[in-house]
Amino acid sequence: MKYFDHAATTSLDPDAASTYVEVACKYFGNTNSLHDMGDTASKIIENCRDEWGRLINVDKNGIYFTSGGTESNFLILQSLLLASKKEGKHLITSSAEHASVHSTMHALADKGYEITYLPLLETGVIDTQLLEESIRPDTVLVSIQHVNSEIGAIQPIKEIGAICKKNDVLFHSDMVQSIGKIEVKEVTQFVDALSLSSHKFYGPKGVGVAYINPNTPWMPLLANGSHENGFRSGTINTAGIASMTVAAQKACSTISDNETKLSQLRKLFTEMITKESVTIFECKDQYPGIIGLRVKGLEGQWLMLECNRRGFAISTGSACQIGKQAPSKTMKALALPDGEAKEFIRISMGRDNTEEDVIDLVNVINEIV
Repeated sequence: MKYFDHAATTSLDPDAASTYVEVACKYFGNTNSLHDMGDTASKIIENCRDEWGRLINVDKNGIYFTSGGTESNFLILQSLLLASKKEGKHLITSSAEHASVHSTMHALADKGYEITYLPLLETGVIDTQLLEESIRPDTVLVSIQHVNSEIGAIQPIKEIGAICKKNDVLFHSDMVQSIGKIEVKEVTQFVDALSLSSHKFYGPKGVGVAYINPNTPWMPLLANGSHENGFRSGTINTAGIASMTVAAQKACSTISDNETKLSQLRKLFTEMITKESVTIFECKDQYPGIIGLRVKGLEGQWLMLECNRRGFAISTGSACQIGKQAPSKTMKALALPDGEAKEFIRISMGRDNTEEDVIDLVNVINEIV
C-alpha cells in the first residue's frame, strides 16, 4: 500500500528504533532511583532535555516529557490556568483546533470558563484583528494551533504572540504538525507554552513534549507528582524520549530539503488532478506536505475507502475525529455547509513518497471522479 497519511502518523525512523532498543535494554533504570542504573537513565533524560532546548530554541528548564500531543495540550492548559495570576475566566481558541484542545475547552466550560471560538478566513488562518477585538479584561489565555492538520495553513504566531503579550494574555500553541516539518526556532519565542508529539516526525508513539516558559507560573494538575518537576506523574519513558530525540535531530536537520521535495510533489499533484470537480484548499502560508481538497458530489469517506481498496492510504481529516460521522472541523471553521464539508479528504505526504507514488494516486482519484 502507498501511504499518504503522514499527518496522522509516521513510520519509526530506523536510527530512532535502534536507539529505543538500546536504551530500553541497557539503560532501563527508573530515573528517580538513587542507584547507578537510575542515575544513568536520569542523565540520558537530561541530555535529551538539553537537546530539545537547542532544537526548538527554548529554555531547557521549561521542557517536560509527556505521552504525546494530547496529554501535553491537556496538561498545559490546565496547569497554566490553575496558576494564573490574572482575574478572569475567558479563553480564546479557534474552531479548527485539535480534538484534544476542544475537549479540554469543553471540560473547562463545565468549570465556569467562557470560550470564544474564532473561525478561519478563506486563507486558512484566524483574523488577528478579530482576535484582538475578542480579547476582554477577563481573557486569561489564547490557544491557537501552529500548522493546521487538515489543510496545512500556518498561523501567524509572531503576530498572535505580540497581541497576547500586549494584552497580558497567556499564549499556548499546539505545534504537533510543525516541529520537524518547518522551522520553528523563531516563532517559539512568541509563545508561553507549546506542545509536540513524537510520532508526527518519525519518532515512536506514546511520547511527546510540553514546553512552558520557565518565567510563566504553572501548577500541577495532580499534586505531589515525583516526575518531571511535578508536571506529570508516572515513570519516565527513557527509551521513548531518547528515540524521539534522535528522530527530531534527523527531521530538523533535513527540513529545508524535505520542504523543497514536498513542494515539488504538491505542484505535481495539483497540476495533474481533475480541476473541474476538485477544490484544493490553498493558503498564503502553508506546509506543502498537507493537501486538503473536496471532490464535488463525492463524500470524502467513500472516496477514502475507494482509494484504500485500490492500494492508497489517505484520510478524511484528523485521525482523532475519524468514525464520528461529523464534518471536518476545519471545513466548518471555513464556514462550509455540512454537505460540502463531508466531501473533504486529506492527502499528507512524507519523506518516502516519490513522484511515481503521486502520479499513481492522482490517476486513481481522477479515475474515481
